[in-house]
Amino acid sequence: MEYLIQGITQVTWQQVIMWLIGGVLIYLAIRKEIEPALLLPIGFGAILVNIPLSNVIDSLATDGSTVKGIIDWMFSVGIEASEALPILLFIGIGAMIDFGPLLANPKLFFLGGAAQLGIFITKVLATLCGFNIFDASSAGIIGAADGPTSILVATQLNSQYLGAIVVVAYSYMALVPIIQPAVIKCVTTKKERLIRMDYDVGTVSKTTKILFPIIVTLIAGLIAPASLALVGFLMFGNLINECGVLKTMSDTAKNTLSNLITLLLGITIAAQMKAESFVTLETLLIMGLGLFAFVFDTIFGVLCAKIMNLFSKKKINPMVGAAGISAFPMAARVVQKMGIKEDPTNHLLMHAAGANVSGQIASAIVGGLIIQLVLG
Repeated sequence: MEYLIQGITQVTWQQVIMWLIGGVLIYLAIRKEIEPALLLPIGFGAILVNIPLSNVIDSLATDGSTVKGIIDWMFSVGIEASEALPILLFIGIGAMIDFGPLLANPKLFFLGGAAQLGIFITKVLATLCGFNIFDASSAGIIGAADGPTSILVATQLNSQYLGAIVVVAYSYMALVPIIQPAVIKCVTTKKERLIRMDYDVGTVSKTTKILFPIIVTLIAGLIAPASLALVGFLMFGNLINECGVLKTMSDTAKNTLSNLITLLLGITIAAQMKAESFVTLETLLIMGLGLFAFVFDTIFGVLCAKIMNLFSKKKINPMVGAAGISAFPMAARVVQKMGIKEDPTNHLLMHAAGANVSGQIASAIVGGLIIQLVLG
């Protein structure tokens, strides 16, 4: 009888809080349908690792040795030792991306770059809050709303808040449809949100689309070698899709591979959501800093579009700048929905998608640059 209740007697209030957090994430995934592929496995994993004596995390064998549980093992092998899971996910993301809208309007590259500025401001703010340079840099990258890049940076810099950083990054990715509209409305006027943009789908050749991922890989590798794993695999996935001779592989990367890696990555992240290390004041600060970075990345993207409009005859709807963050394709969808709400005939999806994929490239490069700068 005592054996049956020992798990109950060891429950702590911190673990109960983590159960509630997991429940909220599952609720948002199922009831509100907010990025269920991300939030559901993260939420369920948070419950799993916070059940006392659970064998999904490290436990003691009968001979006194430590036996690594399945989730701890997945984290150790798939993230901590090699960053394999987030890097492999980029193949699937690359296969889903169409760089056509970006290549048709190269000015959108500026929006993707500007939407990363909040990362560096947050890095400074985190340092002022008392975090060391490694943790501050890892917290700043949350602003890109790019889970794989956040994992890579926090792991490479050996941040002690890896769990909080990764969970916050993925949570804000999933909450883009809730957070971004409010931020965009605060920094744009009704007139600006009604700006129409034309799109010519026939301006980008197939050869250009094939050469683009190869050229980007070479440039990124020379400028920021530490970003090459992410950028290279992203571009490799895109090349599989654009080459036209690997349709089956492209479909597998877009669907089977992406879904499987996302599922495994979500539940693996839970290894860093153990109550004793997650329910802390520092974790709350990380969440606040991540939100600050995310909001200001959105604002800088919008402001960049406004500044460009001062010197351009063809105006850019400032909302498109908000899609310059890396949350693909959620940010582009948000801009499209807001554009249609303001004017049912104004379709901004292709332009927003161009800015969005620009942000995807920029965030991976910025992540590599941060690693190089911090590690010297």
